[in-house]
Amino acid sequence: MSDSQASNPRLFFWALTSALAGFIFGFDTVVISGAEQTIQELWGLGAGMHGLVMSMALWGTVLGAILGGWPTDKFGRKKTLVWVGALYFVSAVCSALAPEAITLMIARFIGGVGIGISTVAAPLYISEISPAEKRGRLAGMFQFNIVFGILIAFLSNFLLGGLGENAWRWMLGVEAVPALIYMVLFFLPISQRGLSGMLKHKTK
Repeated sequence: MSDSQASNPRLFFWALTSALAGFIFGFDTVVISGAEQTIQELWGLGAGMHGLVMSMALWGTVLGAILGGWPTDKFGRKKTLVWVGALYFVSAVCSALAPEAITLMIARFIGGVGIGISTVAAPLYISEISPAEKRGRLAGMFQFNIVFGILIAFLSNFLLGGLGENAWRWMLGVEAVPALIYMVLFFLPISQRGLSGMLKHKTK
């Protein structure tokens, strides 16, 4: 990144926007805790099926983390993160509207894949746009946002818990709001290293 880019006052905004993927990561991981008992009772899930439904996002996260380097290199960090936001949005909406357990499992798995990919793409993007003297602070925002997302998920569940028998749908669906904001705000530049990696990938 050039000196002019490094001193650009928009650098913090770019890093913060990218780090919002961490907020959704933390939010998505914990928000299911407010809905799990209602879901088990609603669909009469046994212990094994209940555990599988609750853990499905984590299975997606594992897969996304393993495969996240491929889209990050092939399509670039910016495009990958935009698609991560799309996965979050689809997951939230489909989770809220799920008519039965299998649909919910698929929706949560999709969100988990997005989470896993974001753990690769977001910190990498932030580190590449950041000057050396600010890299630690800016990259650390991703980890901070994970914890902040966890906190807000608990608060959100508390506030939505009194909405009746469909409160769990609101708990899961509200994630669509930060996911949509994340996609709209993502007017980020392509990092020079990311662009270089894309070009190398295409020449192979």
